[in-house]
Order: sequence, then C-alpha cells, then structure tokens
Amino acid sequence: MKSLLKVICIVWLGFWAAIATFILCFFIIPAGLLSRTGNLAFSLSKLWAYTMLCASFVRTEIKNKDKIRKGTSYIIISNHQSHYDILALVTRLGIQFRWIIKKELLKIPIFGYGLHASRNIFIDRSNTASAIESMNRGFNRLPKGVSVMVFAEGTRSPDGQIHEFKKGGFVAAIQRNIPILPVTVNGSRRILPKKSLIMKPGKIQVVIGDPIDTSDYTIDTAQELIDKTRKVIIANFDPDYTGKK
Repeated sequence: MKSLLKVICIVWLGFWAAIATFILCFFIIPAGLLSRTGNLAFSLSKLWAYTMLCASFVRTEIKNKDKIRKGTSYIIISNHQSHYDILALVTRLGIQFRWIIKKELLKIPIFGYGLHASRNIFIDRSNTASAIESMNRGFNRLPKGVSVMVFAEGTRSPDGQIHEFKKGGFVAAIQRNIPILPVTVNGSRRILPKKSLIMKPGKIQVVIGDPIDTSDYTIDTAQELIDKTRKVIIANFDPDYTGKK
C-alpha cells in the first residue's frame, strides 16, 4: 500500500511539475533574454511555485512580514527542513531575491535555464576557492535592491533539528555590509521530509525575525554573527507546527 501511494504521489506531482515547466518556459526564456536584471524571470517562477503548492494541497502563511523593508538588499538566512521550503519562501516573502545554489541544477532541462535567467548564483560546493569566486561574480551582477537567499545549514535537516550554520553567506554579508534577514520555516518537514517521496498535504509557516546589522562585525567576529542569527531562527522555530489552531 505504501509503495502504491509513493507511485501515485510521484506521478501526480511529476505531471503538474512537467505541465507548469512546459508552459512557463515559453515566458521565462524570453524574459531571461530580454531582462538584464532577471526580475521578470524570478517573478514568473513564482507561478511555478504556486502551481506546485496547489497540486500538493499545501497552504502557507507568513508572520512579521512588516519587518522586511522593501528596496533593501538582505542576505536572507533560513533553516532548511524540506524541498517545500523553497516554494513557501518564493511565494511568501514578497521581495526579489536570488539563491546561492549548487551548479548541478543548471543541468536540469528548462528549469536550469530558468534559474540562470533569474540571475541566481551557482557554486561548486566541492571547490571552496571556486565557490567564493562564483559568489563574488554573482553578487557583482545583482540588481539594486535584490536580496540573496542562503540555507545556512547547507542541506536539508535529516532529523528536523536546526544544525550548525556554514560561514559562506555571513562572510559575504560582512564584506559587503549587507544586513542579515533571519527567516524560520515551520511545518515543511511534515509535508515532505528528507529522503521521502511521499508528500502529505498541510500548512507551512514562514516567520521573519528582526534584521541584523552587520556593520559592526568583521571576518574575525563572523562566528558571533552566525550565533546571533541562529539564535533568532531557533527562537521562532516550532517543530510541532501543524497550522491547526
């Protein structure tokens, strides 16, 4: 029975992902070619995320959205519980941002081009020097007012806990004097945990923490910034969140 449910889930979501990708490619590809900022391509990608949320019967909500100052560039630091974190963040934050993501995603037909057209930052996670160089190039070509999203744990949590944060995004924030926007995602692991192919309908909550000024930090004190950001994200973390009142 479980195997049958897995097959049904894969076929259902695969069908909608294929349909959404096929239709949107006719808009995202021209948008990528015509737009020098990638903003239009990013906005169109939200339609893909909305489609997948609807097909999954997943609802989302956001708390403290008023803490985001529109027009301000942030390094957005979020915990990472599930692939559905991406869909919730894209549709709920309401601002233009780009991802720091592994370069392997560029190889996915159409979808990979859409990510490139949106001016996301691709890195080789196996080569630290190359990754830093790619990040610097990516930051240099970002449009004014656009933020960068980082899953500071580096990968999805295997057990639902918030694990240690990697330094990359924080170093970039310090070097470029960009404020940190701490974001906590609740409930996504109940919908699709790591290594699972069976999706469960439910609700995801995105909680915005107070932005953190990075002007007083240096590379030598980066760990203090990491610890402060992680504490904010953990303070808003609810591992038992179900979306039910």
